[in-house]
Amino acid sequence: MLKNIPQLLTPDALHALASMGHGDDVAIVDANFPAAGTAGKGGARLVHLAGANATQALKAVLQVLPLDDFVPQAAWTMQVVGDADAIPEPVAEFAAALQAAGEAPAATLERFDFYQRAQSAFLILRTGETRKYGNILLRKGVIASDAA
Repeated sequence: MLKNIPQLLTPDALHALASMGHGDDVAIVDANFPAAGTAGKGGARLVHLAGANATQALKAVLQVLPLDDFVPQAAWTMQVVGDADAIPEPVAEFAAALQAAGEAPAATLERFDFYQRAQSAFLILRTGETRKYGNILLRKGVIASDAA
């Protein structure tokens, strides 16, 4: 056991998150998302967090992963098919988690644009989330150096 590390982040998840570089993306996805196929198409690492819902996974990731502040957007959710303005429960929870972490709100992507961007992700964290639209992409940033 380690101190101050969210328990739901498995050793595989921690290793993958630590291996990411500035500008790499992580997709946190629900149980309905085609995670294995998407990872296979783009070469992303796939890690299962079956015991967590997507919001729990996002909160845990935000504790250890800096988001990119050199780009206009560092987080994206998937739009509801046929109603791009709808805000499903997981997406509302993502917004609250991002705000609590001091991060900018997520932008939205059309479903197939989200899939395409997820294919180029470094990491896909597949959760046990069963609610629809429990998917979010995050772009890793940098930790500021203490050196002058």
